[in-house]
Amino acid sequence: MFEGLYLEFPRLLFLVFFFVACESLCKMKLLSIYFPHTAQFAKNSVSASKLLFFLKWLGIIMLIITLASPVRDEPYELEPKDGYEIALILDASQSMQAKGFDRDNPELNRFDVVKSIVGDFVKERKNDNIGLVVFGAYSFIASPLTYDENILNRIVSQLQIGMAGQYTALYESLAQGVNLLKMTESKSKVAILLTDGYSTAGVDKVPLDVALDLAKKEGIKVYPIGIGMPNEYNQRVLVQIAKATGGVAFGASSAAELINVYKKIDELEKSEIQNETFTYMNYYYFYPLFVAFISLMLYIYLRNKRGYA
Repeated sequence: MFEGLYLEFPRLLFLVFFFVACESLCKMKLLSIYFPHTAQFAKNSVSASKLLFFLKWLGIIMLIITLASPVRDEPYELEPKDGYEIALILDASQSMQAKGFDRDNPELNRFDVVKSIVGDFVKERKNDNIGLVVFGAYSFIASPLTYDENILNRIVSQLQIGMAGQYTALYESLAQGVNLLKMTESKSKVAILLTDGYSTAGVDKVPLDVALDLAKKEGIKVYPIGIGMPNEYNQRVLVQIAKATGGVAFGASSAAELINVYKKIDELEKSEIQNETFTYMNYYYFYPLFVAFISLMLYIYLRNKRGYA
């Protein structure tokens, strides 16, 4: 029961010497002043009562132990998961307003279709630690890495076209995806970069070679996806990104093709993500506090019942 129990503030135990010294040196003299004939009687009665003596010192010692705060550390671990750490990089530039990408729902724009497909992809990757980067004229991390698919899908559903500007900072978004993944310890890091356009000159502040060097340095495999007609996005650059990082470049001219692309990516080989260990501190001060309260209340009750001052 007491295995692993220790005091958080053990030096407070020295307070017991203060009470011992006070017991010896700080004698109550009020009885002798006001009731000189009863002082000796009271002294003899109290000293004769072993029960009162025990209750008083039990209360004092338990209060000191309470202040010293008995605790026990209880470690627990999050279960390790076999999967990837994935950065989803989504183009939210103005060109994503184009309609007709989903032939079954031609009135939906590209971005709404992409959000739906990405949401389904997230639901299928239950063992993966997934984060989200959104880009337009600039890029930002919309969600840090998380295993919580519900939170991530809620964030995806709230994304809007143009929320990061109208233009396309493609290479900057790749660098931002690297930034999202670089602090992790997983051996399997993947970035899925989806775009429907070319990098906008003068807006994209990160050169392509710099973004590629960052990805290679962190061991991140990039899977670029170009959506729309082949002439709408830069196939050559997407292939270059994939080859440089060990990924595969894809193209999708319709929602059905994009679904198949994500299914192919979903077949990625799994690898173990390290589990995390935490320590929870259990406090047990209320036990000695309860004993101290009961013992001191009994001490007061019995002392008053016997008629002591």
